[in-house]
Amino acid sequence: MNLNIKAEKENTYDAIVVGSGISGGWAAKELSEKGLKTLVLERGRNIVHGEGYTTAMKDPWEFEHHLRITNEMKAKHPIQSQCYAFDESTVQHWVNDLENPYNQVKPFNWLRGYHVGGRSLMWGRQVYRWSDLDFEANAKDGHGVDWPIRYKDLEPWYTYVEKFAGVSGQAEGLPQLPDGVFLPPMDMNCLEKHVAKRFKDLYNDRIMTIGRVAHATKAIDHRKCQFRNLCARGCPFTGYFSSNGVTLPAAAKTGNMTLRPHSIVLEVLYDDQTQKAKGVRIMDSETKEVIEYYAKIVFLNASTLGSTWILLNSKSDRFPEGFGNDSGQVGHNLMDHHYGVWAWGNYEGFEDQYYDAGRRPNGIYIPRFRNTNEKTKRNDYVRGFGYQGGAARGRVNIFDGIGADFKDAQTVPGGWGMSIGAWGEHLPYYDNKVSLNHEKKDVHGLPTLDIDCEFKENEIAMRKDMLDSAKEMLEKAGLKNVGGNDDMPPPGHCIHEMGTARMGRDPKTSVLNAYNQVHAAKNVFITDGACMPSSACQNPSITYMALTARAADHAVSELKKNNL
Repeated sequence: MNLNIKAEKENTYDAIVVGSGISGGWAAKELSEKGLKTLVLERGRNIVHGEGYTTAMKDPWEFEHHLRITNEMKAKHPIQSQCYAFDESTVQHWVNDLENPYNQVKPFNWLRGYHVGGRSLMWGRQVYRWSDLDFEANAKDGHGVDWPIRYKDLEPWYTYVEKFAGVSGQAEGLPQLPDGVFLPPMDMNCLEKHVAKRFKDLYNDRIMTIGRVAHATKAIDHRKCQFRNLCARGCPFTGYFSSNGVTLPAAAKTGNMTLRPHSIVLEVLYDDQTQKAKGVRIMDSETKEVIEYYAKIVFLNASTLGSTWILLNSKSDRFPEGFGNDSGQVGHNLMDHHYGVWAWGNYEGFEDQYYDAGRRPNGIYIPRFRNTNEKTKRNDYVRGFGYQGGAARGRVNIFDGIGADFKDAQTVPGGWGMSIGAWGEHLPYYDNKVSLNHEKKDVHGLPTLDIDCEFKENEIAMRKDMLDSAKEMLEKAGLKNVGGNDDMPPPGHCIHEMGTARMGRDPKTSVLNAYNQVHAAKNVFITDGACMPSSACQNPSITYMALTARAADHAVSELKKNNL
């Protein structure tokens, strides 16, 4: 047997991080700063912070199609083009659906970008801590398995990541939505302030506040939000948190990080003798070369469905059903937030007021107020929902005239209006699942995912209350001509997919332990959305960040004790 010892040595690191998005960037930063030689593998191309944002500084008239989505774009991106953040200025950040197919057993929109930074470049940037209302929910109502941690376990790590990422927001003292370490809040406009005051006068169980967002409203080093609201193009000012602008540069600064784009991780390699993972096998997406890399610890942060694909594709004598899949739970319990419920109305007044804070990249937030205690308990569904939205002035006679008359018409403000939309919790159902399809291949000749996921009775019942409550609140706040609608987009469309390799207390019913370690191979950590036992109703990214920082700290501590 010929052993290429030199090649193995050159391909050996202390840690391997798979994926460079929200959680992967944090894993890279934490492990590198703690002294580990860390290899970061990204399946897509490299996007260099600043210079890689090719459309960030363009005006609408500089685009050939004036930001419209062409038929050619729709043909290559039939799924991605349905996203609110997809247009001519951002098309380069979304995958080509024809080259990256998957199979919808039931309707599911898998929205994703394959490049350094992943969806941290295009995300909505809303960041809300979870509370024990969320961490205890499974245990209390019997849906899913109990979280192996509680808010107190994650609280210091929320603080840790908020201080570094930069989170703008307003403290409100709500038990169901813990306050964080906030930069100055963005300002609400006059109608939003009016509605917030009406809420305070009308209700004792709900409030309206400004959204909590990962934007630097106060300068952090060189970072400062410019209120351009062109965030999905990439921000050369580092006004919002992204892996490209914040965590990956911090990791690179240590000299301990090696970033390798165009690296599709095929499987986690298991060592029967040590009963641990010994590294990963990749395919170079440009050369098709298959390469193995080795490390003491492996962090899977390829996104919920990406990490699950890797686990399911990592079959061995020890793991015939996929890496770490002793429980049979890998791929199951897929969740996403359900939204698409909207209400809106007009307001008569404030004709003498406008807003002059640029294009605020944020809106308002109405935190969960259902099933928070016995007084707010519902009999028709469990869990709850929150609202996002905002108020604005339109234009009058926007289509009248040509030339100078048309231009002048654009400067005349119309009336005020406000809309709010609901984001609801999706319960963890075992039969909402993904599996590998070896018959249908992608452009690289690799298996694709079958995705079988739906919203069920609990979500449907919740949606009726989401719509009724939204319309009622706007009417009570004094808005006129209030209307509403339920578009009911399929799962995946909210881009908060999670749950397919869940944490838990019992290895028989879960994949990961309290520190995000695979039960059967403690040197493999999964801290992206796959790890979540429930979905709550808040945007999940800040929780992924906190879990990742906590897991990295534990990994290095255990490594020093020779426990890994």
